Amino acid sequence: MKKAVLVVVMICCSMLCFAQSSLISFEDIKYILHNDLDRADTFLVAKGYRVKSKNIKKKYYEYTMPIKGGTFVNVSLRADGRRMFIDLETTELGQYDLIYNSIMQYPNKSSVLAGDVQTYVIKGVCTAYITVTDTVPYNPLRKDYDIQIVADKNVMADRDLN
Repeated sequence: MKKAVLVVVMICCSMLCFAQSSLISFEDIKYILHNDLDRADTFLVAKGYRVKSKNIKKKYYEYTMPIKGGTFVNVSLRADGRRMFIDLETTELGQYDLIYNSIMQYPNKSSVLAGDVQTYVIKGVCTAYITVTDTVPYNPLRKDYDIQIVADKNVMADRDLN
């Protein structure tokens, strides 16, 4: 009996881990910030994101991940010198919760800008700007979440971004 319960718990845990494998966690964001666009490209494609557009000359990549139920996660990466900038646009509540709960585990300063932009400064890593708005057309169960990640000035890619 104990073995059956243990097997059921293991299966449920593995299903939960697999369900969130396509979502981007804060650990994934830290990995992307510390690596160049080529490594970030490989990483996101391995997670199941499709390349929406790439501009190698301008160092700007866009990815998309449609999720069951009509939600989505769009990721934009931009390199400026050796620093990385990440924009996440999503309607998936799980993606927002995953990043928000991860950010809250780190010592940070938080504030609210212009009424609806939440700012979280994670010392030595990045600054996260989160905006939550209603979807168009209005749906009380779904919101648009825009998350912009700006790397700290000391966080740079491992390789040169030529």
